[in-house]
Formats: sequence, C-alpha cells, structure tokens
Amino acid sequence: MVFKMAKKPTMALLYDFDKTLSTKDMQEYSFIPKIGMKPADFWAESNRLAKEQKMDKMLAYMYVMLDRARSAKFRIHRQAFVELGKDAEFYKGVEEWFEAINQYANELNIELEHYIISSGLREILEGTSIFKYFKEVFACEYYYDENEVACWPKNLVNYTTKTQFLTRINKGVLDISEDDALNQFTPEEQRPIPFRNMIYIGDGYTDIPCMKLVKEYGGYSIAVYPKTKKETARRLLNEGRVDFIVPADYSKEGKLFPLVCSMLRKMEATDGLKQLHSKQIAEGNL
Repeated sequence: MVFKMAKKPTMALLYDFDKTLSTKDMQEYSFIPKIGMKPADFWAESNRLAKEQKMDKMLAYMYVMLDRARSAKFRIHRQAFVELGKDAEFYKGVEEWFEAINQYANELNIELEHYIISSGLREILEGTSIFKYFKEVFACEYYYDENEVACWPKNLVNYTTKTQFLTRINKGVLDISEDDALNQFTPEEQRPIPFRNMIYIGDGYTDIPCMKLVKEYGGYSIAVYPKTKKETARRLLNEGRVDFIVPADYSKEGKLFPLVCSMLRKMEATDGLKQLHSKQIAEGNL
C-alpha cells in the first residue's frame, strides 16, 4: 500500500552564489574592470581596510566599491549595479537547472522553492538571467537616496548572519524588517519549511555555518567545486561539515542532479510518513 499525502510538502533549495552558481565573485565580471582595477588588488584593498579599521569584511567591500566607483566616475545608481548582473557567468547547466529540478519535484508532488543567501550584492543578482527563479534573495544591499544614488549599506549578509535567513525560510518570515514574528515561538509542525526539507549548496568555508545548521537539523548540505579544485570540498567532507561533495556541474548529466533528486525522494517519503503518524495520533484521540 502506498500512503498518499494529504498535504503537498514544501521543500527548499538554498544556494550561495559566488563560486557556487557563478564561476567567480560577481564583482569580478564587469564592475572591477570598469573601475580600472584587477580583482586581486580590489580584494587586497578591501581586506586591508577591514583589518585596519576592525571592520566587517562585507561592509569593507561595499565601502570600497562606492569609493573606487566615484574615483573612476562610475555611476553608483541602483540600475547601474543591476546592469552588471547580465555579465555574470555560470557553471555548466545552471541556467537550465531550475526548470529541470522543478519538473522533477512536480512529478513527486513537491512544492519546491529556491533561495539565494549570499554575501554578494543583491542589485547585481537582480540583473542576472537566473534571478527570476528565486522566491527570495538575501544579500548585501545599498540604501539609495531620492536620486537612486547609493549612500548607505541597507542590508548586510556575512558568513555568520547567513544562518538567520535559514530560520526566516523555516518560519516563512521573509521580510527582513520583521523581527517580532521571527522571534516568536512557532511549533515545528506549523513551520512552512522544516529544516529536514532543506538542501544547502555552497562552495567553501564561508558557507560552513549554514551547511552545519542544515545538516544538523536533518536536511542536507552539498559542497560543489570546480573540476580542478577539489581540496576545499574534500576537507569539508572529512570534517563532517557537509554530506556530499560533487563537481559544480548542474546539468542532468552531472552528479549533482541525480543526487538532489534522491534527496527530494527521501524527503517526500519522510514527509509522508510524518503525515501518516500525525493522522493516526489524531484518530486515536477521537
């Protein structure tokens, strides 16, 4: 007998962006060349500022972006940053990934949602070809004045604050300005997306807090890596930070697609058994 679930379960695929979906840091495709710098020099200046001022590294890079943009007479308007996203390059299969995995989830009668949790710039992400596939994108972002000129960091996402967004997704509180609902007690069975129904995909040590949280609460964490750079992913696996490591190939022919499909099947079965258990408990109380 096959148990048919009464409620269609919702599951989430959570992604880092830089070097997870894209082949390098998003600023390196067009912003850094446009301001006349080399990537190594830009990041060295940003890291030096952070160290000298005891400053969060994400705030440091956001400051250097504005400072260097002004010096190079690059427009720091919102739309100018958004337009940079069209130059982002992705690993093999990324642009076809979302429709393919959504179709598989639909065949399993799963509601599948996609989220980005990135320390990169949301404005650049908005200009990418894949932005339309995400229910929400959590990333660093500028506040813009009445002339749409960047003047202040509005949102900050660093390596450790990334984990708050897992909780927001878990509870369905996606509005960053909403803290009261986020901190209220919500029974696990009433949360829209249980941690066990999450899969986190990242590329390195900056993703460890998210990888560890999802893994420890019953979901899955995956580290992807370029074909020639497996060392970091191997360490994450050996240290117990992730469940699996695979090459950053998002095509159906790669190892990632069948791996995620297997995870979705298991999650769907687990959800069905939990619904059956709850149903029998309720019937026993009648």
